[in-house]
Amino acid sequence: MPPLSSLRPAIKAAGSRARLGRNAHTSVLPRLRVPVSAYVVDCGVYVDGERLPGRWTHDAAIDEVRERGEGFVWIGLHEPTEDQITGIAETYGLHELAVEDAVHAHNRPKLERYDDTLFMVLKTVSYVGHVEPTTSNEIVETGEVQAFVGRDFVVTVRHGKHTGLAAVRRKLEEDAEQLALGPAAVLHAIADHVVDTYLEVTEAIEDDIDELEAEVFAPRTTMDPEQIYVMKREILELRRAVTPLLKPLHKITEGYSSLIPHEVRSYFRDVEDHLSGVAERVAGFNELLTTLVDAVLAKVSMRQNSDMRKITAYAALITVPTMVAGIYGMNFDYMPELHWQFGYPLVIMIIVLACGLLYRNFRKNNWL
Repeated sequence: MPPLSSLRPAIKAAGSRARLGRNAHTSVLPRLRVPVSAYVVDCGVYVDGERLPGRWTHDAAIDEVRERGEGFVWIGLHEPTEDQITGIAETYGLHELAVEDAVHAHNRPKLERYDDTLFMVLKTVSYVGHVEPTTSNEIVETGEVQAFVGRDFVVTVRHGKHTGLAAVRRKLEEDAEQLALGPAAVLHAIADHVVDTYLEVTEAIEDDIDELEAEVFAPRTTMDPEQIYVMKREILELRRAVTPLLKPLHKITEGYSSLIPHEVRSYFRDVEDHLSGVAERVAGFNELLTTLVDAVLAKVSMRQNSDMRKITAYAALITVPTMVAGIYGMNFDYMPELHWQFGYPLVIMIIVLACGLLYRNFRKNNWL
């Protein structure tokens, strides 16, 4: 058997040909395939709104649909690698640029058309539970869902541990009439589910902002503006997920692709309306937090001014006896009342009277 070092160039060349999709044969080593169960969450075949029984691989499922001439395939993936998604991409004719986006994630919400396939990216959000908003460093956790939509298939790729699509699939499978509308119905159900989570997260964040507002304006409380900036950062994360999605949804409702039939577009209009409401609320949150920051800074400034007034007042009170002591501490032989027996009580009385008058005026002007 030849040494392993002599086989490495041939192994590398075989791997490169496989990634390029060539049908070249090599006698060195076959390409190792990752089992479907390792990265495919679910693969179902749907005909007339009903799921066909049995377990399906991605190639067997699409073959079944195309032999029947009806129905579609829905494949769900969770954080696949490039090697893992290659086989599905080749079988379903997915564009390499869209596949690259689906693997690496970190995309803005968008809708792109590649020949006879739509590629849609949606940002998912999740509310991170915490005791109170003033002690949390993260409130919004983000992820992604990408969907490839063809005439007879839907391939969904999910990134992140939250916002799973199993509940969406179950709900659709219970509604055969909706599922019979095809892959477009699946895309609508996913978009509707994502926007619903936006609503839930928005309501939870609104409660947190109400708590912050109550604490900011409560009397004799100190609020660190840093925590409000943390909340503003989390609102920005939510805004990056919500606002860019408006344009893709609007494109769908305007008939961007024939893959979305007219009867499904009306459902997307409803999703677009809900998303517009969320976007307006998020924009309002940002403005309110800006106002709270200004209020906190104003309170800090007022508190500093109050402290400075107190310091000034006490300094004035101390100045009177200091001045008198400084005068009588000078080394002169001839000074008025220096040898008078009532001189000391008189000076003390004058000091107390002057300090009392100053203290009364400062209290009257709320300096003390």
